[in-house]
Amino acid sequence: MEERIVKFKSKESSSLNLHAIPGHFATSHSHINYYVDVTSIKTRASEAKEAAKVLYSKVPHHEYIDTIVCMDGTEMIGAFLSQQIENAGIMSVNKHETLYVVSPEINNNQMLFRDNNKGAIEGKHVVLLLATTTTGETIRRAMECISYYGGTITCVASIFSTIDEVDGTKIEKLFDDDDVVNYQAYPVTECPFCKKGLPIEAMVNGFGYSKL
Repeated sequence: MEERIVKFKSKESSSLNLHAIPGHFATSHSHINYYVDVTSIKTRASEAKEAAKVLYSKVPHHEYIDTIVCMDGTEMIGAFLSQQIENAGIMSVNKHETLYVVSPEINNNQMLFRDNNKGAIEGKHVVLLLATTTTGETIRRAMECISYYGGTITCVASIFSTIDEVDGTKIEKLFDDDDVVNYQAYPVTECPFCKKGLPIEAMVNGFGYSKL
């Protein structure tokens, strides 16, 4: 699959490129015609730092920010984003006047925060950070989880997203489906590849892919 990789340049930074592989892929909620690979942006320090810089320009600077909740292995970006926020002097209600960077645990498809991490969510203003978003279901589940533990969503940000908002909350993004030319996501029952009898090549999510 890697020999088919196509690169798409960021409109906001010459240092950021999005990698995508055309084909027939399945997420947990839809079928898509491109696997969007954000691995290098998440794992290379220079790219993660640049991604955090661009995302920082999108977070609401007039709001309190106490915690960054990282999904899909975005912790390095979250750490750099926390530095940007702290350096800018954005207010926090945290006792130690510094930000938390945490990730939920996924257990039997349920998101949860253990007792030792609940304090990073309860009563806190939260930025939710994701790798890729196609249907918004993961965002919705994460928002419900954060709300359950007493947190308040200040901002939702994603490296790549095909949607603009979830339940009235705007999604800030580095790349969207306008950047990935002809990107399409289909409900499982309406997938044109399946109707043509073309097999699914891989299961994909924000962490990567598994060939079938």
